[in-house]
Amino acid sequence: MYQLENNFAGNDIDDIEDLISAEDVKPQERYQNKKSVTVRAKKRAQIKPETDVEEKLTPRPTIYESVIPGTQKVFVKTWGCAHNNSDSEYMAGQLAAYGYQLSGKEEADLWLLNSCTVKNPSEDTFRNEIETGMSNGKHVVVAGCVPQGAPKSDYLRGLSVIGVQQIDRVVEVVEETLKGHSVRLLQNKKVHGRRVAGAPLSLPKVRKNPLIEIISINTGCLNQCTYCKTKHARGDLASYPPEEIVDRARQSFAEGCCEIWLTSEDTGAYGRDIGSSLPELLWQLVEVIPENCMLRVGMTNPPYILEHLEEVAKVLQHPRVYGFLHVPVQSGSDSVLGEMKREYCRKDFEHVVDFLRERVPGVTIATDIICGFPTETEADFEETVTLCSKYRFPSLFINQFFPRPGTPAAKMERIPANLVKKRTKRLTELFYSYEPYAQRVGETYTVLVTEISHDKLHYVGHNKSYEQVLLPMRDNLLGTRVHVRITSVSKFSMVGEIMDDERDWTRCAQKQAEAPMESARMSRDKLIQRYVGIALVVGSVAFLLQLLIKLL
Repeated sequence: MYQLENNFAGNDIDDIEDLISAEDVKPQERYQNKKSVTVRAKKRAQIKPETDVEEKLTPRPTIYESVIPGTQKVFVKTWGCAHNNSDSEYMAGQLAAYGYQLSGKEEADLWLLNSCTVKNPSEDTFRNEIETGMSNGKHVVVAGCVPQGAPKSDYLRGLSVIGVQQIDRVVEVVEETLKGHSVRLLQNKKVHGRRVAGAPLSLPKVRKNPLIEIISINTGCLNQCTYCKTKHARGDLASYPPEEIVDRARQSFAEGCCEIWLTSEDTGAYGRDIGSSLPELLWQLVEVIPENCMLRVGMTNPPYILEHLEEVAKVLQHPRVYGFLHVPVQSGSDSVLGEMKREYCRKDFEHVVDFLRERVPGVTIATDIICGFPTETEADFEETVTLCSKYRFPSLFINQFFPRPGTPAAKMERIPANLVKKRTKRLTELFYSYEPYAQRVGETYTVLVTEISHDKLHYVGHNKSYEQVLLPMRDNLLGTRVHVRITSVSKFSMVGEIMDDERDWTRCAQKQAEAPMESARMSRDKLIQRYVGIALVVGSVAFLLQLLIKLL
């Protein structure tokens, strides 16, 4: 209904019904009850002396009076976590289903930019991309945690905004933006007055990797970390019902996915708001994972995984679940953890790592460290160093502290930048001082091949411990399970040779790519039929009215 009402706004005749009565609703009035839409101002053309060279050379985006899907192209770019990537895939899927063409930057009419607010550099890059798009005459729509957490930022003024819980309305936002209007949808999504986790998981997707489905199981968290800006955008915990997540998993496997990643701001907190839990969800998912397909559990903070350690360890031992868990510690000092309001101590984290390493053979634990938090002393930093030395994590994400606007930590007195860099350098050197795969040459593994390496020179498979094995780019290898022998190793991966003949490769799932394509095609056909029907009705009414006027 929303699209029908506004489809003809801005024609030479204000509205076709004006031929019947001057009292009928005008296009401008239609938007008065739509507070999220700012209608573009129609200015009379003025003759100006051409003195501003920059204004003269800067291209302006094309304003469309009527938007028919299939005639415009959209470029989608994403920063940040797996949750953000999943949101972008959903938005791209809806746009494609309605007929929009997904394209590269240059040929696109509109840029959809999905942002991350964790670090200053990512927001700076996001801001620069907005400026680049506008200076190149592109319509720009922004989404993600930056505009959700700070919607009044100067550089977002006048732009259309899709909030993190409004991604199911991307089509109408794009349509209105192409007409020159500004739309801002930042509300929480509610059902029967209760805030829910977000848009339905059953929406169409265009996956960045057609073999991997990313499912966000909840949004927000229960923490109040003093350095975190994401909380401002994603809010408190809201979980999807287990049955909706399981249905999405079934749908993804039916569409040809081999691997599912569960993601959220804190998977360990899942279900606490709806009377469920992470282990309960995981056991339900295990039942629907096809043979030779895999499940990866996403990041969990220590406080909410502690009470589920026994069950989580059992799930991670399951043959169709990767023995992998990302548990960010952020600091090895209890004093710093207290200032961060992380709600656990060093011993809690060590208990998680020790327990999982004892119960889950070959488990991979990844963690994060923030160097240079405002209250971190030399003694605090030494505790972090000893923690990392003790466990020699194969995957360690080292970040400098960034003061994010609006967070309590941004008001704390900062440590000198040169000292932060020194600590970051020392911890990085420690990380590179050991080789986690040094003794692996000659070992054999079964790996699931689902990705292409960053250098585009290898396919990437993962073993049960989610360790990366680089393989030759042979035809038909993607989406299969194969046996490999390790021939060489590096800091971050192993290189393997395939031991099986191609006829012995095991394909992880029966692809049914035709199903989503057919669904998208049907959605597009229905939309075109609707527009054609509207055009025929309006044309008929106009013809009859003109005939009636002539007769009178």
